[in-house]
Amino acid sequence: MTEEARISEPQTGPALSVVGPGEGETIVLGTTRMRVLEDGSHTGHRLAIAESVLAPHTQGPPQHRHGRHDEGFYVLSGTVRFTVGDQDHDATTGTLVMVPPGTPHTFANLTDQPAVMLSTFTPDLYVQYFRDLQEVLAGGRPLTPQANIDAMSHYATEPATDRG
Repeated sequence: MTEEARISEPQTGPALSVVGPGEGETIVLGTTRMRVLEDGSHTGHRLAIAESVLAPHTQGPPQHRHGRHDEGFYVLSGTVRFTVGDQDHDATTGTLVMVPPGTPHTFANLTDQPAVMLSTFTPDLYVQYFRDLQEVLAGGRPLTPQANIDAMSHYATEPATDRG
């Protein structure tokens, strides 16, 4: 087959994905509203992307470590406090925080204003964790730290009790 013929052939695989404003899967976890923009189904499960709005004074999950995925956070507006081990980092608008596997971390919005983040998960493994937490709430159970830890354990994630 010639190069020209190969280029003109229809491409196989996932189709282009376009998620417009207000579209995407919505997951509400207490004072956090997440909009899943890519759940991995269009990226061969290599990447997932979500937008999260943290209401003022929102505490994040218990400090934890991911065993199999990187997590990225880009702050679109507001200020988000990231705690990595015993160190706090206040990330303001335009800041990118990348968390590699094995790094203990959590985050919170300690301010009086909402904060908005764009998060990436590579691979997409962790999106189902948020769906699981939503099911906990839908089942009438509280979203306790233990419920969080229980859900995390299904996705190669564990609490970072030693913070080191």
